[in-house]
This record gives sequence, C-alpha cells and structure tokens, in this order.
Amino acid sequence: MKIALAQLNYHVGNFESNTNKIIASIREAKQNGADLVVFAELCVCGYPARDFLEFNEFISLCDAAAKQIAAECKDIACIIGLPTPNHNSEGKDLNNSAYFIENGEIKAVVNKALLPNYDIFDEYRYFEPSTSFNCIDFKGKRIALTICEDLWNTIENPLYVTRPMDTLIKQNPDVMINIAASPFAYNHDEERIAILSDNARRYNLPLLYVNHVGAQTELIFDGGSLVFDKTGNIADEMPYFKEHTAYYTLDDNGDLTFEHQTTQMTDRESDIEQIHQGLILGIRDYFYKSGFKQAILGLSGGIDSAVVCALAAEALGPENVMAVLLPSKFSSDHSLKDAEDLVANLGCKSETVAIEKITDAFETALHPQFANLPFNIAEENIQSRSRAVLLMAMCNKFGYILLNTSNKSEAAVGYGTLYGDMCGGISVIGDVFKTQVFQLARHLNREREIIPVNTIVKPPSAELRPDQKDTDSLPEYDILDAILVQYIEQRRSSAEIIKQGFEDAVVHKVLRLVNMAEHKRYQTPPILRVSPKAFGMGRRMPIVGKYLT
Repeated sequence: MKIALAQLNYHVGNFESNTNKIIASIREAKQNGADLVVFAELCVCGYPARDFLEFNEFISLCDAAAKQIAAECKDIACIIGLPTPNHNSEGKDLNNSAYFIENGEIKAVVNKALLPNYDIFDEYRYFEPSTSFNCIDFKGKRIALTICEDLWNTIENPLYVTRPMDTLIKQNPDVMINIAASPFAYNHDEERIAILSDNARRYNLPLLYVNHVGAQTELIFDGGSLVFDKTGNIADEMPYFKEHTAYYTLDDNGDLTFEHQTTQMTDRESDIEQIHQGLILGIRDYFYKSGFKQAILGLSGGIDSAVVCALAAEALGPENVMAVLLPSKFSSDHSLKDAEDLVANLGCKSETVAIEKITDAFETALHPQFANLPFNIAEENIQSRSRAVLLMAMCNKFGYILLNTSNKSEAAVGYGTLYGDMCGGISVIGDVFKTQVFQLARHLNREREIIPVNTIVKPPSAELRPDQKDTDSLPEYDILDAILVQYIEQRRSSAEIIKQGFEDAVVHKVLRLVNMAEHKRYQTPPILRVSPKAFGMGRRMPIVGKYLT
C-alpha cells in the first residue's frame, strides 16, 4: 500500500482555498500511484477555528467541502480532518473527526478522544471526546487512525485516563496513522519526536504522522511531519516551515519504504534558527491571509526595531516595508545613523518625520495642568504616543499594517507605552526575550552585515529622556530574562527562583512588574508564538489579581 502524506498550509474558514488545495494534492497523489493520501487534523476548516465552530453554517460548509473532496476519491482513498455534528443528545454538539474516504464514500469516521485544554488549546470548549475506537481495513491492511493528542498520553503523569491505542492495538493493526495540528515552539520538535517514537516502540508498529504548516494569527505550525519504523527510529522527517508531500510504501512485513527520503535531521536546527524561520512564516502568513501586502514600523536605531525591520523585509520583500524614523530632541545622532544604515542594508523604503514640534505642542496644551511639575513619565509617554499617532495615520492613508516591535522582556515587565510603542497589528518579537533578540540579530548577520554592528553593541535605550538606559529601570537583561524564563515558562514561584541564587529583592521586583503589567498586555496586538509559553491565548492571568504583586 502506497501512502502519501500531504503537509499543507491551510487558512481558517477559507473553504474554497482549503478544498482546492486538498483536491489538487489528491490528484497529484493519484498520478504518483498512491493508494491513500493523508491530510492533517481539521484541515477542511483550518485550525484553530475557535468560535467559528459555534455557527451552524460553518459546520455545514465543512460538510459540503467534505462531499466535494469525496467526489475526487475514485481509485484512491484519503483521510481528512473536520468538525462533525455529535448526534448523541448528551455532550458537546461537535466531534473533532477524521473521515476515511474511499471510492467517493465516507467509509469510516474516527473521533478524537483526548481533547487538550491547556496553554493555547481549548478543544473541550467545542468537542465531545470519543469513547469508542475501531481500526480501518484498507487494501489488506488494518489502520489504527488517531488524531493528534490521542498519542500524547504515554508521558509520565499523563493528562488523561485512557489511551486510544491500548484499545486499537487489540484489533491487530498493521500501521498507525496520526493526523495533527501541533503548533510550533522552539523546543517542541524534540518533544514531539520523543512522544511519537515512544508510541511506535510501545506498540511495535510503524507510525506515519502528518502536521499542519503555516501560521494562523499568532499560532505558527512548523510541519515536520514524521515517519517511524516499528522500533521507534525515525525513518523520515519532512521539511519544516514549508509545504511538502512525501510517499511511503507499507509492505507485507509491515515495513515502510520510501522513494525519496525527504529530510533526516541528525543535528537539530538551533533554537534561534527555528525562531527565525518561524517568525518569517508568521509574518508572511499574517499578511497574506489578512489580504495585506505592506508593513510599516517605527525605526529607532535600536536593536528591536532593527530586527523586526529585517525580518519583515525578508518575509514580505524590502519593497513592501516602510521604515519611519521619528526622531525627538532626545534621539542621538548615532541612533539615526544606525537606522539609516539599516535601511541602506535592506533596501526598504523609509521616511523621516521629526516629532519635537509635535510633542512641544502637546506639552504646551497641557501646560496649565502640568505647570510647575517636573518632567517625568508623562512627557516621556507623549513622545511614544506621538509616534504611534503618526504611524497609524500612515496606515490609514496608505493601507499599511503596523508592526509592533516590543520584545518579550519589555512586554513582561510593562516597559513600554500603552497606545504608544505597544500598538500595532501584529507583535513580531513579543515572544522573544531581549537576550534572544541579540542572538537573532547576530544570526541575521551570519552571512553579511544587515543589522549595523553599533546597533548590537550599544547599551539599549528608549531615548525618551537625556542619557536614558534600560538598566536605569530594569536589571541587566541576562539576569532579567533568566528570572522571566523561570516565572513565565517554568511557572516557578518567587521562593523557588530565589533558591536558584537570584537576589531576593530583584526577584520580587521583577515578578511584581510582570503581574502589574497584565492590563497592558491585555490591550496589545497578537504575539507570534515561538516559545512554550507566550503571552496571549496560552497565558490567562487576572488583571486585578493580588498574587505575587
């Protein structure tokens, strides 16, 4: 039996595009002699569809698309994922399903049993878990078909009380197939491989796994579909961050062979290289799927805006990136020079709009209220908000989307101006700590100087007052980020972090800043997720909570 795995980039709610893409892959697989072509979890509607799933019309469109796909399955079978109505009166109204389609008919329906409800996942909000499990017979082979999380319960301290494969293995399957929508995080590929390998080894069966690729707002899917032999060794690994189809043959001995091995990752890509590729895909898909082409950002001469500008130019083309220099009376000459050098290195478009007269006008208007009060954060934030007003005006006039340039360290501790530098349509590096931003800048410069060296080596500054440095308000970034990783990504308490050797006062200050800034993060743009715990849909904290403040 020849099996094709189709790793494709879907678009939530775009039934025409998704259906056409699936049908084109079926036709290609048929031409290449495949007996079965396998698509990813919820491929028909895209993942995550979220509250679109609450609309009956949305579910009807899924059904209509499935029928259109089924009509193409003559002399070939396919597996597709889609939401389907739960016809039992008890439980949620929907199932997260896989259709096995053969000769134009839906021959089997498999419903997902283990529904994740942690981090970015919220599947039990919509779906009823399956409690019955049956293999599928096809071409003399018996297939144990599961959906994503159904294979993720072999770890220590399992999240669920059942393992679908423990039931399916009793039916003597020849092969496991798992269709998934597994989001990207820079450490997730190794975890994914370990869990899937454990399944193949545990059940002594070859395993074919197909994943989404592409970005859906803040979520990035990295592809990396996998094939394992029955001993748990990787037989093949498909490319990351791009579409691909590969073909495998299951022989009578239960062994898998392939015509052309796609990728064998003996050495994993570094975290920074994965973050780089993920952000490029995230930017590109956010614009393409939203129907926009051109980005704008404020370019300060600092490392954050420089990295975002370079990523945008790579993702969208430099001709589609407008970098706006917005100097104030506190902007240093070297920052302007660094910004100009970056524009020259990238070949992107640029404009310069000085804001000194604008901020002076605000301060003059507020003079009766601010009279005899010293310069403080109020005047600093007027500068940042003036820049935001100008950038948004250019968005409105020319159809740009504003890129937010705040990094994760700043977002964590609230080191940014609400309705100022924290505004934007998408936050590009809001899940990248400041220390990682420096690594990313050096990575971008690996072949030639893109980010000016002075931008990388100079002390970070918001330049909102004379001689300002980030360290005036914050610990050194290597210390700050180490604490933030422990608190945000590892969920360690202040006591646990202090035991690791960090200063008591510094830890309490940092954690207090993180929790007090929740109201700011609640009002910021979606953040491209590249870590195991990003701000946004996967981290839900009360704004007025008292814990750790």
